[in-house]
Amino acid sequence: RMRRADKMQVLLKGDIEGVGKANQVVQVNVGYFNNFLRPKALGVVISDEEVAVKLEKEQEELDRIKPTHVIVAAGLTGRPNVDWCETHKEETIRVNTIGTLNIADTCSQRGIHCMIFATGCIYEYDANHTIGGVPFTEDDEPNFKASFYSHTKGMLDTLLKCYSNVLTLRVRMPISDDLCSRSFVTKIASYHKVVDIPNSMTVLTDLIPLSLAMSAAKVTGTFNFCNPKPISHNQVLESYKKHVDPNFTWDNFSVEEQAKVIAAGRSNNTLDTSKLERAAKDLGMPLPDIFGALDCAMAGARKNLEAAGQYPAGLPKKLGPGNK
Repeated sequence: RMRRADKMQVLLKGDIEGVGKANQVVQVNVGYFNNFLRPKALGVVISDEEVAVKLEKEQEELDRIKPTHVIVAAGLTGRPNVDWCETHKEETIRVNTIGTLNIADTCSQRGIHCMIFATGCIYEYDANHTIGGVPFTEDDEPNFKASFYSHTKGMLDTLLKCYSNVLTLRVRMPISDDLCSRSFVTKIASYHKVVDIPNSMTVLTDLIPLSLAMSAAKVTGTFNFCNPKPISHNQVLESYKKHVDPNFTWDNFSVEEQAKVIAAGRSNNTLDTSKLERAAKDLGMPLPDIFGALDCAMAGARKNLEAAGQYPAGLPKKLGPGNK
């Protein structure tokens, strides 16, 4: 990255006398990089290397450790949210499509099982998949492109189906029982207004153990990795209020009103979990529906905060005016 107006941090791809050795990070003049290193493929900006050009190192690491399983949880959503991806498209592609695909391909060449935590935010309700109607299956083509983040994930989802060694788990609106900043509940609890649309969601407390069982059994293919049944935003917040914060309040607004305060569209859909339910049954693993799972997670969140002496100080705080 740029350190000063005339300097940048570069990873060398070869030995260069007076500059550095291969795989060494050095600071060089911008002009030197643009006019010499980049045209000759002798160096890359370190941020590019970190997210996309580590293939050689990945191969060396896999060959050294010789793992039987690889788990990939990498993904770039941006901060504070996916709107970031709309103005950082190259970085988003490098991580969400190229980077993850490189890992899957490298594992494939070595016969290594590769489990990838992906996303189900690649669909939106349409004429054939209405609210309360037919859910999206693992075989449906991604149809949601209003968010560049989702667009890159949709491309990846399609490409991963070509690999026989890959287990793709489509997570949606993940919920944890620790109210971490990336939990869907924590996010919407910090908003003044939320839409109220039924969606498939993933309670990690239940599904992380299932994912490890699937990896251990070397299950492959694509799975809608959500708790059965859809649940709306209001229903989620009602559970939060019941089990965590009885003083919590919120308001609703429409999708049209929401669009005025966000840069990218948001995916809303219901995913068919019948394939996952069969896999869970075969593995002897529990898979509770979203309502029971959410209540348990929220009760656990309150208990965890109290045990840490962080209740009520650790509760999510409302953001500034509007949904920024």
